Amino acid sequence: MKKPSNPKKPLKAGVEALAQAFAGLKNAEQVYAFLIDLCTPAELEALADRWQVVEPLTRGVPYRQIHDDTGVSVTTIGRVARCLELGTGGYQFALKPGRKGAAA
Repeated sequence: MKKPSNPKKPLKAGVEALAQAFAGLKNAEQVYAFLIDLCTPAELEALADRWQVVEPLTRGVPYRQIHDDTGVSVTTIGRVARCLELGTGGYQFALKPGRKGAAA
């Protein structure tokens, strides 16, 4: 079997196309409908879990307390924390002041 010359290229192109699809949506209701159609229930749960821990992490709440409050695994909390520290800034963009669910 031939290996692709750049295995990340299809993922990048797919993610860019997906980002464009999200950018074309007009409101949270449309985003919600798109997510329900796009993702399995397990994928939605994983995304929601990650998003649920962003705000407490930005406030410095300890991982164990976040786990106790949300039921989200400490491993997932750690992954989100790494993205907040070393990622591309996506969580910070979504947390901009004035957005519903944004950190204070």
